[in-house]
Amino acid sequence: HAIRLNPLPPSPWDLILPNIVKTLILMIWWISLIREITAMDETNMGWVLDKMDKTHFYMIKNISRIVLLFTGILWGLVIWKVNLTPLFASAGIIGIAIALAAKDTLANFFGGIALFVDAAYKVGDYIILDSGERGEVVEVGIRSTKIKTRDDILITIPNSIMSTTKIINQSAPEPRYRIRLDVGVAYGSDLRLVEKTLLGVAEQNHALAEKPLPRVRVRNFGDSAINFQLLVWVQDPRHRGRETHNLLKMIHSAFQERNIEIPYPKRDIYLQPEKNNEKPTNPVAPKSSITKEKVP
Repeated sequence: HAIRLNPLPPSPWDLILPNIVKTLILMIWWISLIREITAMDETNMGWVLDKMDKTHFYMIKNISRIVLLFTGILWGLVIWKVNLTPLFASAGIIGIAIALAAKDTLANFFGGIALFVDAAYKVGDYIILDSGERGEVVEVGIRSTKIKTRDDILITIPNSIMSTTKIINQSAPEPRYRIRLDVGVAYGSDLRLVEKTLLGVAEQNHALAEKPLPRVRVRNFGDSAINFQLLVWVQDPRHRGRETHNLLKMIHSAFQERNIEIPYPKRDIYLQPEKNNEKPTNPVAPKSSITKEKVP
């Protein structure tokens, strides 16, 4: 009779080792891809940004990282032959639990989607928030928006707040920004010369926008001066402080060359002389009732 030998059962190591190797390969691939997506910015993806808006680029970048994260987790479960049917069956309960635990995160996520759809601002715009923060938008993410102030401070604001607050976008619909400069001149000044001088100063500043053209308006008669206002436009709201500085210096020099006076606040005080029938301001004090007696 032939002896029949049953095959030896595979060792646990033979079953686990292929899965470990597959998992390691998956992790190396997954981490490398995450790093590549995270490193994408304006320096190495300029050819893409030439054809795509920066806001759309960063939004696609963030969504890609999220999709890649969930794909890697599901792939890992498949490698280890985890039965996903009970997981999908209980997806409703798990979803409720996740929604309660990550309420703020979901609010920020849907806030980011709302901002993306409304296109209230984009990367590169200069915005002012209702709370007072102002700066340039440097990144619009799924969870938050990052703005950079003039002091090179990076502010991260959750999208749930950005979607409900008042936002002033100084870069929309046109990127230019108007500067208003108030200038007072003495009442004896030649108003035509003042207007011509202010317009000439604006024309000499080549950093200003060519259109709309600069304008000068007389606003009011002040206590000590006739108040003019010079209205000009700069190409970028971020440059308004620098150009205001330059314009004020140029106006001061131009006024000195043309002897146009910028007056100090003045007050004329008139003193009315006293009339003869009025009582003196310092009346003589009444004599004392005490009398002096001579001592014998």
